[in-house]
Amino acid sequence: MSTDSTAEPSTAAGVRAALAALADPERARSSQRFFKTAAGQYGAGDVFIGVTVPQQRVVAKRFGSLPLREIDLLLDSEVHEHRLTGVIVASAQFERASGPRFCDDAVRAGLAAWYLAVVRRGRVNNWDIVDSSAPVILGGWLFDRSRAVLFELAGSDILWHRRVGMIATQGFIDRGDASTSLELAAVLRDDREDLIQKAVGWMLREVGKRVDRALLIAFLDEHASRMPRTELSYATEHLDPELRAHYRGLRS
Repeated sequence: MSTDSTAEPSTAAGVRAALAALADPERARSSQRFFKTAAGQYGAGDVFIGVTVPQQRVVAKRFGSLPLREIDLLLDSEVHEHRLTGVIVASAQFERASGPRFCDDAVRAGLAAWYLAVVRRGRVNNWDIVDSSAPVILGGWLFDRSRAVLFELAGSDILWHRRVGMIATQGFIDRGDASTSLELAAVLRDDREDLIQKAVGWMLREVGKRVDRALLIAFLDEHASRMPRTELSYATEHLDPELRAHYRGLRS
């Protein structure tokens, strides 16, 4: 697999040191609040050091050749920015191995298998970490393969598994295929978790914007009256005001 010619020899320790040099305690405190890390909240126990996502992307590019065993060490860290930077590196490696002129299925298969393993191990465990990786890696790998694993994840009791299953379908939507997004939206329609309702509504909205508005309308005609308010609000966000009001009125 080709790598960025500017990438330096890569270790997890090097990534951690690069991120530590950018750490901002005040930003870390703000992130702790924003990502709901208090006891009983969805991000309970997550630890932040205060590095912005653009800064993490710069670090990820520097360490673009990071081996999977080193990325694995980042994913096992309690520090949020270590895990997010790790999946950013892995996603970039997957995209490079999926290039139009050179596609390395062995590399892509290894990254997809690794990603499912860390998901199941509970290390892809906040919404930005899911959203930065699931569409690229799982959405890219499963596009022309069996998607059964996404339904398995969607049926899990674990919030982050369900979000991975739903958000991975963004990779299909980007390629013009809404089928699995619509199927999983129906499966997860009644989910009580706010982060799943947002994920379902977001993917439905993307179906209407990027694939076919008629598919979104058909889904809403069947399901809108029973969709949670948050989910319906996200799904109808880009419809014309009158149509948006119609579907939201069905819910009330």
